[in-house]
Amino acid sequence: MNTTPASSSGSTAPASHTDDPEYADNLRRATIASSIGSALEYFDFALYGLSTALIFNVLFFPQDDPAMATVAAFAVYGVGFLARPFGGLFFGVLGDKLGRKWVLVITIVLMGGASTAIGLLPTYASIGIAAPILLVLMRLLQGFGAGAEQAGATVLMAEYAPVKRRGFFSALPFIGIQAGTLLAAVVFSLMSLLPEDQLLSWGWRVPFLASFLLILVALFIRMRLRETPTFVELEKHEQNNSKPIREIFTRGLPGVVIGVGLRMAENGGSYMFSTLALTFFVTSVGGDADRGLLTWGVTLGSLIGIFSVPLTGALSDRWGRRTVYRAGAVFMLIYTFPAWWLISLGSYPVAIAVIAIGIGVAVNSMLGPQCAMLPELFGNRHRYLGVAMAREISAVLAGGLAGVLGAYIIAVSGGNWLLLAVYMGTLALITTASTFLVPETLRRDLTRIDDAVKVSLTETGDAAPREVHTGVAAP
Repeated sequence: MNTTPASSSGSTAPASHTDDPEYADNLRRATIASSIGSALEYFDFALYGLSTALIFNVLFFPQDDPAMATVAAFAVYGVGFLARPFGGLFFGVLGDKLGRKWVLVITIVLMGGASTAIGLLPTYASIGIAAPILLVLMRLLQGFGAGAEQAGATVLMAEYAPVKRRGFFSALPFIGIQAGTLLAAVVFSLMSLLPEDQLLSWGWRVPFLASFLLILVALFIRMRLRETPTFVELEKHEQNNSKPIREIFTRGLPGVVIGVGLRMAENGGSYMFSTLALTFFVTSVGGDADRGLLTWGVTLGSLIGIFSVPLTGALSDRWGRRTVYRAGAVFMLIYTFPAWWLISLGSYPVAIAVIAIGIGVAVNSMLGPQCAMLPELFGNRHRYLGVAMAREISAVLAGGLAGVLGAYIIAVSGGNWLLLAVYMGTLALITTASTFLVPETLRRDLTRIDDAVKVSLTETGDAAPREVHTGVAAP
């Protein structure tokens, strides 16, 4: 069998023969299934976020104090993010024990089912305090499932993809992120055309109930998938991990830490440009600012992302994961100071352009190579769990803190753009530094059970598991 050139990490991977019709069919199914799952996840999260301050604050909370009702509605929105690391841990373990396919079947039902159920919930006027309690429960279930959905989609595609084009194929499902965000924006715009009484009585329920159709499509495709070739090899040689949690937080910990570092600028920058920039602009311009107009920046950024994510994924197949990832992090570092200064000027066209470039180019130029790089960081025994932990811990540290810490900076500084630029610049520096701590993972053999980032045996107090050289790589 012919082999691809060795990467700088010293691993090689046999090339795949992708002209097999059965393999091509499974690759196509994996791409569609992963993309639909990503679209559903971000459609639901974006739709919920857009509805929070206009619908849920009115329907699910007492209206004695409308401002506090809005705060409570956003707190429920945050519950979904808090549940994600726990979902990543739980389903990550199952994904490394039972296989990638079945966990993705479970998560799409859990996540989509909770979203559909939101459309059926009675309101505060009907059942009182039980209404927000049920809403919190649905958000917990939604976040719990979403915590493993993206990790699973990433691992599934990386393990199915042709070795030489792994970066490109692994990035394709993340087009679903952009599509889901765009779809939510379009649906919410159509909902807003309804008279207020119809919107609050039944109109808001329609898009949540429509999630059921996406569930059926994704479930049909995922049930027909075959298990990934690398997991089949793992089971064939009886190398399944009996203690995945212990291993990921000992031997796998360096990979998790570096994975978190790699995502600080990408994940934190995404939330800062998509949400915090809007708040900062309103502070700069004043209370009469049109938030709806500024969302065009997010929309245009998502449109750019449909092209920039697979493009940078493909470039990483040619130039290496680290090179492309580092270029994106450095671009964000250079871009952040003029970006926040330009937003502070209070010009709508300028702010829209800055946000669009920030999301579509700065953020997504890191997301493209990340789709293959994170799975390549971890060995076959705990890859699902490793990717899930890196993604979801960073989502809390970067994305979760971005809104809270950024809003605090705006409040205490009176809207000082320089402090926000320093904050984003710090995230970009962390990610840039992380690219120097990880070996090049390009074309790494995903049947290997050792991590790309090595840890000494004295740190784990355990003997390294035997690596079986099967001569077979993920297609």
